[in-house]
Amino acid sequence: MFLIKKQIIIIILSMFLLYACTPRNPDYATEITAGEDTVKIVYVDWATEVASAHVVQAVIEEKLGYSCQLLPVSAIAMWEAVASGDQDAMVAAWLPSLHHHYLDKHKNHVVDLGPNLENVFMGLVVPTYVTIDSVEDLKKYGTQFRERIIGIDPGAGLMTSTEKAIEDYGLNQYELVTGSDATMVETLENAIDDGEWIVVTGWTPHWKFARWDLKYLKDPLGSYGSSERIHTIVREGLEEDMPEVYELLDRFYWEPEHMEHVMLLIHENGVSPEEAARIWIDENEEIVNEWILP
Repeated sequence: MFLIKKQIIIIILSMFLLYACTPRNPDYATEITAGEDTVKIVYVDWATEVASAHVVQAVIEEKLGYSCQLLPVSAIAMWEAVASGDQDAMVAAWLPSLHHHYLDKHKNHVVDLGPNLENVFMGLVVPTYVTIDSVEDLKKYGTQFRERIIGIDPGAGLMTSTEKAIEDYGLNQYELVTGSDATMVETLENAIDDGEWIVVTGWTPHWKFARWDLKYLKDPLGSYGSSERIHTIVREGLEEDMPEVYELLDRFYWEPEHMEHVMLLIHENGVSPEEAARIWIDENEEIVNEWILP
């Protein structure tokens, strides 16, 4: 009798374990496979990178048929995620200056596919009605600018360059005001509405150049360096794992005005980044085809 009871208990336990290990969802195996076909793109949450990441996502999903997940993180986390293989790609590497230290650290663990956008500039920006043309002139007109340079988040490379410019040009009477991209743009808009003089930290591409008449102040001392390029960086092994995606990312290239148009759709028309990206690719089929057709 004891032996029979023991056998019954073993059978019951075996049935329980079989049930516990069986997927509740009949599509479980399909879901695991589908996950393997998901492209993971990481980006920094700047207006420029929101635009580029969502456009690439839309093309991957609509033209290649893959699922594509986006993950906004800090710059350092972005590079580490691709270098470790946790994320497949980024289209947001600012080189040769802004992200050079990240590239130096991770260059043996990532693949640099080259620039996806060129003629990227950083510097100090004023409305065109402001009658000075050089950073040097700021020293003479501190009162008109209320002795403030309106900046963005304190950890940005642009702010470090601006601190250097303040030192290089002897602008010690100026306060570099920290904030965010959004607060910088709001302050700029209010000043333009009132016809006031204002100087802000700026970079191209940015939708504010499509919205208002602005100009860069000349930088004869080179505090902001030369023009930047935005590169596409992918993880090692992506070419073998997802050759179609790799080829698309390798061919992905557009002009600053294209990116600015996507940004303007988001900020002026109030559409979501996903919708703005799809509007842009629908209106620019010829460019998109160059990315996906051999």
